[in-house]
Order: sequence, then C-alpha cells, then structure tokens
Amino acid sequence: MITLDCLGQRCPLPVIKLAKAMPGVAVGEIVRVLADDPAAANDIPAWCRMKGQEFVAGHGHQFDVRRVV
Repeated sequence: MITLDCLGQRCPLPVIKLAKAMPGVAVGEIVRVLADDPAAANDIPAWCRMKGQEFVAGHGHQFDVRRVV
C-alpha cells in the first residue's frame, strides 16, 4: 500500500497528488490518501468515478483508492 500524506493541503492538491502517483501504482494496489480538507471527502470519490478507479473506503481523514485501470 502506498500512502500519500496530504494533511494540511487544500483541494485540489490531494487529488492532483493522487493523479500523479497513479501511473507508478500496480493494478490492484491500494493508495491511501491522508487529507484533512473537508472537500476531499467529495473530490476523491468523484475523481475515482471520472478516472475509472475504485474508491474503496473513506474514514475520517483517510481515503483508500484501488487502481483498476
């Protein structure tokens, strides 16, 4: 699992960091994004839908995304 620490960063920076990390992630692997901006709770799942990735879970300031494509 890869963890991206985006605590203290405002959206869209956590989504941009996630998008930049995805090419280096193996299909099936999970990326955990740590983000405390309230907008991340909406922005990360929306990015997953737009990009065909799987939003696995979001708990507090932690969001898990599985690379599908």
